[in-house]
Amino acid sequence: MFSRRNKLIILKFVSLFSVVRGYNILIITLAQYLTSIYILAPDKPLGQVVFDINLFMLVTATALAIAGGYIINNFYDAEKDLINRPKKSMLDRLVSQRTKLTTYFVLNFGSIFFASYVSFRAVVFFALYIFGIWWYSHRLKKIPFLGNLTSALLAITPFFAVFIYYRNFETVIFVHASFLFLVIAMRELVKDLENLKGDLAQNYRTIPVIFGEGMSKGLITFLVVLTLIPIFLLAKYFDVGLMHYYFYASVILLLIFLLLLFKSKTRGHYLILHNILKFVIVSGVFSILLLDIDLVLSRIL
Repeated sequence: MFSRRNKLIILKFVSLFSVVRGYNILIITLAQYLTSIYILAPDKPLGQVVFDINLFMLVTATALAIAGGYIINNFYDAEKDLINRPKKSMLDRLVSQRTKLTTYFVLNFGSIFFASYVSFRAVVFFALYIFGIWWYSHRLKKIPFLGNLTSALLAITPFFAVFIYYRNFETVIFVHASFLFLVIAMRELVKDLENLKGDLAQNYRTIPVIFGEGMSKGLITFLVVLTLIPIFLLAKYFDVGLMHYYFYASVILLLIFLLLLFKSKTRGHYLILHNILKFVIVSGVFSILLLDIDLVLSRIL
């Protein structure tokens, strides 16, 4: 049996894992490696990519910077989250604000340290990325449109670190990135609808607060329509292998999403919509393997 002290330590570890969204970081880490293996460096031997120390340092720097970002975001949103996510907030509060801030600085220092192994440009990149996350959490997220745009850009920025490292700037990569950006932008708007009660109480000037739910739903619909453009381009003009099945499935899910959107009125409804978009994003990570199934099999066998 665990002692009371050991149980408290475990609970605090779970609390910190919840604050830094450890599950999200694991997905992002996997996405960076799969993108490197199957998109950015498909001609290189698997071991050469997986055991590339520079790539490992970049991915680690990314993970630490994002973990720090979740902490500072949690720090500034503490009061709002008590209203929007009371159960999660109680778990998160097992770790003191002082400990969170200390961890935040340690993680950011670690991110810069790992980036310094790669190059000075990597240090500048992650220093700007960390500053961008702080600025967004401190000020930009309360500004309608700009906050949503910044959040979506920050979400895809880590992938540009590996793009630049491999110097692969093919058009198809940016079309993929535009699809991901639009889905993330949708998710940010849905999150604003989901958190409307807390945003109103804490005077956050989000799009639903300023323009209402109807305007927000109209904007989300517009983003869904825009998302069809990169899907069409990828399916029609680029060789995406069996991944076109993923894009066709995404269209079906987005249509279901739209049908549910205009019927949604409560936080629970918006949470379902949020999870649909999260599923589209996460399944997109694993669907990278469908780009060249023969390449996958040859590397596994």
